[in-house]
Amino acid sequence: QVHLVESGGGLVQGGGSLRLSCAASGRTLTTYIMGWFRQAPGKEREFVAAIRWSSGNTYYTDSVKGRFTISRDNAKNTVTLELNSLKPEDTAVYYCAAKFGGTSLLQRNDYDNWGQGTQVTVSS
Repeated sequence: QVHLVESGGGLVQGGGSLRLSCAASGRTLTTYIMGWFRQAPGKEREFVAAIRWSSGNTYYTDSVKGRFTISRDNAKNTVTLELNSLKPEDTAVYYCAAKFGGTSLLQRNDYDNWGQGTQVTVSS
């Protein structure tokens, strides 16, 4: 099991930026895929971004491309999601997730390790 702890959420005005961090422990992450999902009130949890730890390859949902950036820090075992040009529709609880290897990474059920979530609220 990988233990995940998110931090960095908050309230920001539209157009602003936030930086979310996910600290991982319990496993060597070399063969893992790390993802960020979000869930708005009354909506399903949706994929936001992912990074393959070994290669650094990144994946994004279309609505955040060019605005959000996912990265990893090998030394700190941390995954970061930079959120820029935020919009009110980005308001959600953001979750960090991890899965062991494989190719599928867009679905919630692909992941078996989850953090507790961090709230991001964007005002208009």
